[in-house]
Amino acid sequence: MFKQLPATDLETVRVIVNGQSISVTKGMTVAATVLSQQQKYTRTTAISGSKRAPFCMMGVCYDCVMVINGKANQRACATYVEEGMQIEIQQGAGSDLVGNEL
Repeated sequence: MFKQLPATDLETVRVIVNGQSISVTKGMTVAATVLSQQQKYTRTTAISGSKRAPFCMMGVCYDCVMVINGKANQRACATYVEEGMQIEIQQGAGSDLVGNEL
C-alpha cells in the first residue's frame, strides 16, 4: 500500500516505533514512517477497540493520532520525525482524554 522509493543521498534519523529502533529519512512525517514500516494501524478506538489508520494525511480526520514522545493524541500526519523520537500505537482515547468531562 505505501512504499518509500529507495534513495542513497538522503539524511536519516533514528526513531523508536513500538519499541523497535529504525532509521528513516529525515523530513518524513510520523504517519509516513509507520506506514513505510508495514504498520497496519496507528490507534484503536475507545469504545470498540477497532483499529484505525491515517486516512486524509493532512491533519483533518484525526484517524492518525499516536503517542509521540509520551504524549497521546498527536497527529502523526502533521508531525515530522526527529532524532530519538519515541512513537507508539495509541490505545483508545489516550491518557490526555481519559477522565476528562465535557
